[in-house]
Amino acid sequence: MTNQWTLNRLNFEGCWQGRGCWHVRDSEGDLNFATPTRVITPTRYAISFSDEDTGVWDGSGLFFAPDGKATYAISRDSYNAGGGCWQFAGAGGQSSRRLDAGASRFGHEINLFQARSRSMLVLIWEPIDHHWRLQVVGAVGFRCLQGQSVEPERPICASPEALLEPLRGWQGSSERLTPSEAIQGQPSAPQPVVFDPKQLLRHDCSVVMADGLVFSVPEQLPNAAFRLEIGGLLGPALFQQVSILFDSAGTLTAWHRSTFQATRI
Repeated sequence: MTNQWTLNRLNFEGCWQGRGCWHVRDSEGDLNFATPTRVITPTRYAISFSDEDTGVWDGSGLFFAPDGKATYAISRDSYNAGGGCWQFAGAGGQSSRRLDAGASRFGHEINLFQARSRSMLVLIWEPIDHHWRLQVVGAVGFRCLQGQSVEPERPICASPEALLEPLRGWQGSSERLTPSEAIQGQPSAPQPVVFDPKQLLRHDCSVVMADGLVFSVPEQLPNAAFRLEIGGLLGPALFQQVSILFDSAGTLTAWHRSTFQATRI
């Protein structure tokens, strides 16, 4: 069975380049999704492996890093030491494991892959006036420069409903992965599902982004169980959805990944 480290290599290896659009809550407390606060072109992640166990992550045009650049050694031995990394075939990222009153951020990075295209969404909540508020959202439509062909930029839909309603009734399958501080975690066996926009659009903060991305999350995290919903229309006949579930104590319990194809029951 393919472990989490191997899935990480299969998903992320490549020279990824795209346009980063970042939205930051302003001094008036507003989070404007119509106009990015900052656009970074290009954002570039070069992820290479010298063998099956070791590699290098090299990035530029980064939003958070000093001077916009960073380089890290990566390896099988150190991967997922904190248990917040997650991988499915064609989707992967990292998540904060719990709401920590002593932390400055509660963050999630979600990547959805289709061939040599990678759609990345970053969601960051910060503690403000004793509440966790969505503070930063970033989206990058990456294309691998090592691919034989490059998919053009996908159009941005007018609204989440306009993106999702045509997909109603698409058939698919769903897998579940639970957090583990190791590389041996395995998604559950796929279960059949049928797409309904209502099961993604659960929150008032529902937004479409670049590269076919869409998300629906609480703008202020509740003192109760909650879930984050992220999706991507990765082609005319393929939609991926990632659900990130937290219990009433603010502890991450599972990631669900669903894939839907343009076939109807």
